[in-house]
Amino acid sequence: MPTFPFTRLAAVPYAPLLVTQARRLRRDTPRLPDAALPWTGSRPGPDPLRILVLGDSTAAGVGAETQSEALPGWIAHEVAERWGRGSTWRAIGENGATARDVRERFLTDAAAVPFDLALLTIGANDALGLRSRNAFTNDVRRIVLALRAAAPQAAVLVSLMPRFDRFALLPEPLRATLARHAASLDTGARLAVEGLDGVAAIPTPPPYVEGFFASDEFHPSALGYRLWARFVFDSAPGLRLDRPVG
Repeated sequence: MPTFPFTRLAAVPYAPLLVTQARRLRRDTPRLPDAALPWTGSRPGPDPLRILVLGDSTAAGVGAETQSEALPGWIAHEVAERWGRGSTWRAIGENGATARDVRERFLTDAAAVPFDLALLTIGANDALGLRSRNAFTNDVRRIVLALRAAAPQAAVLVSLMPRFDRFALLPEPLRATLARHAASLDTGARLAVEGLDGVAAIPTPPPYVEGFFASDEFHPSALGYRLWARFVFDSAPGLRLDRPVG
């Protein structure tokens, strides 16, 4: 994904067409439900790791039937496969949530229960809403700092923008506009958390394989979440969870 600066002013000449395309997309795209409750679970094993998934529709498991088939379950699977550890997990989020929504409405509850590993998945809705880079960057940094303050020994992984340029359901110029703005937000957020102790920003994802997307062609399927969880751990430099945290 390009990482050059992008301003929302660049979208002004295309505004009428972008609005029309966005409305048509919302009208025609199936709205999938959240993953079924409960949004908590566990996987047996020694030295269980406490996992938190916080964010938007992908934290809510949209595209999967249960959270066991979404990010929390597959992260627990990776922890077991890579380090032989058990886990308990919980997910907090909402379909359509922006970084501001997460900070204002979900962060307090997320930080109230101890955790050893947090995955923040956020950004797509900020890009879709053409939020400013400064606002998004500030929200992401404040969320991450709050998570670090709540659990200083925990690892915080930040997964940001999807590759909108590879979303086949998005028409042009909407696809290119979203891709450029998302790249700008992504760059700002990465710079905002760079160098923070215990924090790693996950790279933008590799090409999406067949079956990655759910039936709405926007959210991950169970397979997509599985591949995403694997990519998260493959991409987190220096992350080791083969021993008790702290």
